[in-house]
Amino acid sequence: MKDFRYLEGMATLSLDTQKCVGCGMCLAVCPHEVFRLEDGKVVLADHGACMECGACALNCPVDAVSVTPGVGCASLIIKRWLGIRSSGGCC
Repeated sequence: MKDFRYLEGMATLSLDTQKCVGCGMCLAVCPHEVFRLEDGKVVLADHGACMECGACALNCPVDAVSVTPGVGCASLIIKRWLGIRSSGGCC
């Protein structure tokens, strides 16, 4: 997923490892393998791959994940992935 970045280091994604119970829901719903399970807890495996869709935060039962959907412009990343050129503007 290294080719599908928006602005490296700018994702609003954060993970509170103290709250994480290791259920793996974020792993199951993340389309870019941002998370990895390590020693029974989730860790950020590739923070820069986050497209800020918000699926991880919406599916975390203990609110250990937070992200501001839309900030990273997931639409632009998806269009690049599909090879669609946008005509002006962000997306």
